[in-house]
Amino acid sequence: MARTVGIGHQDFETVRKEGIFYIDKTDFIRQWWEAKDQVTLITRPRRFGKTLNMSTLEKFFSTDYAGRSDLFESLSIWEDETYRLLQGTYPVIFLSFAGVKDRSFSQARESVCRLIKEAYNRFDFLLDSGLLNEDEKKDFKKISEDMEDSRAASSIRALSDYLSRYHKKKTIVLLDEYDTPMQEAFACGYWDDMAAFTRGLFNFTFKTNPYLERAVMTGITRVSRESIFSDLNNLKVVTTTSNKYADCFGFTEEEVFAALDEQGMSDRKNEVKA
Repeated sequence: MARTVGIGHQDFETVRKEGIFYIDKTDFIRQWWEAKDQVTLITRPRRFGKTLNMSTLEKFFSTDYAGRSDLFESLSIWEDETYRLLQGTYPVIFLSFAGVKDRSFSQARESVCRLIKEAYNRFDFLLDSGLLNEDEKKDFKKISEDMEDSRAASSIRALSDYLSRYHKKKTIVLLDEYDTPMQEAFACGYWDDMAAFTRGLFNFTFKTNPYLERAVMTGITRVSRESIFSDLNNLKVVTTTSNKYADCFGFTEEEVFAALDEQGMSDRKNEVKA
């Protein structure tokens, strides 16, 4: 029986639980993990599966999903026992800048800080864990929409530290649609302010973060190294023309033809190919 093709789903857990049509891209987990790059930037056009792949990484590695073999059974990643043992064993911070489309720097800055605050809220159990000292608890509670630049810049690094100490493993950081705020900043005339703010956040999070295991950023474009990436000489950039992860985003011809077979449309392969 053909699976239902549900349009617009970007959450891996929902896709798997609801039995929605899904082309298995979980080998991306293996390819990325075995590449051993500390910080990876992947750029692809819209609707190439970036957000769904990031959601897949989160559900695979995050301790919040420990024991969720039901999400991965029958998929390629689950064929390797090494990865079955790896599932659900790392603290993961997952942020998306997809909604940061404000028309002024102050609004965009507030939106980014709100997303960071929401990330802290997801891990507020740390406040009662006995792990943090009194100064750290105060700092934790000072994360807000209007926090000062220095606190915002170091916020994800600090959260990485707390989670690493709690789980006794370094933290994986996933940032989806990193470039949306920069595109809006360019269009609305506040590029310099947004670039300076983002540069500080990225430097603390991805470069001078001793609590970082690995990180992935995705976006539509590669923003120039001279702007927000000036300090990130540890960045592995994978674009649409790169061979790396070429079959992990978008669909191959083989995958498209298999999908047509499943949906009873085998006779339309030449039409689709054309």
